[in-house]
Amino acid sequence: MNSPTLKTDVPDADDQQDEVGRYKVLTLVLGRTAILLFVLVLWEYAGRNWLDPFWISKPSDIAARLQDWAANGSLLLHVPYTIAETVSGFVIGTVAGGVVGFLLGWYRRLAEFIDPFILAIYSLPKVALAPLFILWFGIGFQTKVILTAVIVFFLVLFNAYAGVRNASKELIDIVRLMGAGTLGVMWRVVLPSALTMIFLGMRISVPYALIGAVVGEMMASNRGIGFLIVQSTGAFDTAGAFAAFAILIVISSVLNGLVQWSEAHFLRWKSYEQ
Repeated sequence: MNSPTLKTDVPDADDQQDEVGRYKVLTLVLGRTAILLFVLVLWEYAGRNWLDPFWISKPSDIAARLQDWAANGSLLLHVPYTIAETVSGFVIGTVAGGVVGFLLGWYRRLAEFIDPFILAIYSLPKVALAPLFILWFGIGFQTKVILTAVIVFFLVLFNAYAGVRNASKELIDIVRLMGAGTLGVMWRVVLPSALTMIFLGMRISVPYALIGAVVGEMMASNRGIGFLIVQSTGAFDTAGAFAAFAILIVISSVLNGLVQWSEAHFLRWKSYEQ
């Protein structure tokens, strides 16, 4: 006869680890929510009792302004326009910067010739190029896209270059000993190393991409969140200015989340190394 087996209710290590992970995430979310609520409540109280709302507005007034913009169609007119400029410039700058940075990192001789010129252009304040781009390309959609792409390009380029140069020499030698050619080394070793740094550059570039689009709108545009900021400050509408800032924070947070999701998706192999 087979001896009866005893069932235990002790959870395995994976279940315990998942439970700990969920607890940490819940604690983090609750902590961040508490901090946000505390800041909003303190801000509201200060605007009602301590300081003139003309200078700092109030969360209630900002919410009312956002509601007004949603009702009269301003959000639907301006927000997608800024998002389209930011995303278009971000994608173009990321692709161009990633490709150029990879090539310069792989072909060191080429980098030696081009490096001084890239550093010279990079040293220029990109926002200062906006009036020149407006002169060249007009005040339309493409000007903000180009300005955003230029800003993102250099940030991603230097990260891609560093990723290629920092690829493990030992791992490259091992892959070559296993019979891999140049393309094999690039695909299996150099590209993963570059992608890690490219995604780092992308995370850094998100707020700068948004800055490029908004600055371009503030200088020459009748649409976009930058236009809303100029319009609000020109009318001494502090609540409107803060409402526009709140929209920018939300857009930046969403874009950062998408970049982090893309990194987790395309760099799944990194989880196996940890």
